[in-house]
Amino acid sequence: MVESREVLRIQDLHAYYGESHILHGVNLSVHEGEVVTLLGRNGAGRTTTIKALLGLVGRRVGSIQIQGQETVDWQPHQIARLGLGYCPEERGIFSALTCEENLLLPPVIAPNGMSVEEIYDMFPNLSERRNSPGTRLSGGEQQMLAVGRILRTGARILLLDEISEGLAPVIVQALARMIRALKQKGFTIIMVEQNFRFAAPLADRFYVMEHGQIVEGFAAAELSSKMNMLHEYLGV
Repeated sequence: MVESREVLRIQDLHAYYGESHILHGVNLSVHEGEVVTLLGRNGAGRTTTIKALLGLVGRRVGSIQIQGQETVDWQPHQIARLGLGYCPEERGIFSALTCEENLLLPPVIAPNGMSVEEIYDMFPNLSERRNSPGTRLSGGEQQMLAVGRILRTGARILLLDEISEGLAPVIVQALARMIRALKQKGFTIIMVEQNFRFAAPLADRFYVMEHGQIVEGFAAAELSSKMNMLHEYLGV
């Protein structure tokens, strides 16, 4: 089997918020079409790693290659145009806009993004609520909207931060089906996820973070042999 091409490589990445040194030499790689999950306790540096990829931290030192381009000195708008879509933990739904207006808000950054109707096919709840204000959507519908919004932009590398948090099991199952469907379509997905039971069946590879560093990386096939280590770091 021919290995897919590498779309992301981080080497010796340090990240800072003001004087606070958060990431301490992170190294990881992601290949096209993979689902990669960053595991770790709160404060381990997982979300900062995602934000550092996008240039949303105070200062970055090291190397971040996206689609073969060195981006550590780039601005966030330049990085986004390499096909990155970010779904933050807080979702960022505009309450004064309807569901569909929220969906149409971000600019298209690359060709071949999903159409609104394709997104509605993936998330039928959103189709039913297309004219509802953002404040009227349930937590699960807001999460579907936050993901749908980046799919329309043409982004092919999706950065998903805690998308299952606080949601009912039936919604979490729908999000799992969505991730499997996107993987089949060739999307590359990097997830920060506290819900190990949600992440475990979906990911091709895992990285475990502790104190701003990667302490372990392994493939899904190794998961059963890594459970003692995961229990130690995560309490799972």
